[in-house]
Amino acid sequence: MEKHPPSRLLKTLVCRCGLFLRVLFQNHPVVSFSLFHSFAHRMADIASTYGALLIGGIIAALLSGAVTVQCFVYFNCYPADPLRIKFLVFTVWLIDFFHIFCVSASEWYYLIMKFGDSTKIDYIPWSLAFSIASTAALTFLVHCFFVHRLFKLSERNWYITVPMGILALLRVAFACLTTSKMIIFKSISQFIREFRWSFTLGLALSCALDVIITASLCYFLLRNRKQTSSMNHVIDSLMLYAFENGSLTCAATVTSMICWLTMPSNLVFMGIHFFISKLYANSLLATLNTRNHLKKGPRNAEEEFPAYTDQLRSIHRKNTLNRTRGLPVRNSMLRINVEKTVECTATFEGEEGPWTPSTLCHNVSAPPSPTPTQEFYKDMGH
Repeated sequence: MEKHPPSRLLKTLVCRCGLFLRVLFQNHPVVSFSLFHSFAHRMADIASTYGALLIGGIIAALLSGAVTVQCFVYFNCYPADPLRIKFLVFTVWLIDFFHIFCVSASEWYYLIMKFGDSTKIDYIPWSLAFSIASTAALTFLVHCFFVHRLFKLSERNWYITVPMGILALLRVAFACLTTSKMIIFKSISQFIREFRWSFTLGLALSCALDVIITASLCYFLLRNRKQTSSMNHVIDSLMLYAFENGSLTCAATVTSMICWLTMPSNLVFMGIHFFISKLYANSLLATLNTRNHLKKGPRNAEEEFPAYTDQLRSIHRKNTLNRTRGLPVRNSMLRINVEKTVECTATFEGEEGPWTPSTLCHNVSAPPSPTPTQEFYKDMGH
């Protein structure tokens, strides 16, 4: 029997191992034959693509449940609202339902139908493309709602509200262009090469509208605030809600855009984009559902008359001290006088002769026109 030297045996073993690895990785997209590097690379792709979509879908489902609850609360608490407001709420819920259906269908495709097939990471199913269009449609309705509120608050200022409406339309147009190109290309890498700018402009316009609408609402609400007015607590609450809603939606959109510009090779931006529409829907419904809370105003006399309640407390402390010392207690009375003076001065000579005070009071008995803030609040449904 012929004996082979150890060097020849080692060379044969290395050649056979190389042949085995070549057969094993002949269809592998990675050129390197390092097993650990390839495995780590593929696991990182799965975490930043399928994992991001899964987490974004879970958050979107939770927020979609909040939208449904808020719609139920709205229709139970505000049955006397105008039909157009009810139709708006129902349309928002319907678009939100279609959006969560698209999100669920996308995750079903990636995580169930193509489970373990990493080559499908670059593929764009129709449901993923339509989720972008439905997000734009819902965002458009919410922006139009707040632009209409701003139109009432700014005393029908077309120069401010018309440019906002044009920006909202452009945002929808770019989103529709993005959806159509994704359906045609069916590839994320090809879409990034040719139409990356359309998705970027859509997110940028949404961020700009959030900032402009929030700043304008706060400015006009602050301008209509007076030192002594029963609407001041409503104005303060409306300013707070406007800032919170606008900053939350804007932060989510900016985060999605940053991930899209810095990490276009994964789907983290899409995971965040999944729940952006839910934030817009909840901001609209929260604005409508907080009207009863705003309508109540101050909860007690301490908030309504702080100066008089301090006097009452002082009288109560003195009487309590006199009782402990055995001294007589005086019955003190706090008297509050509320006076309202209306002065009308007019000089007018018309066809029916001069206006006397009686005829003047008769002719001006109609209620005064509402202020922009009252019209703003009333147009929300009251």
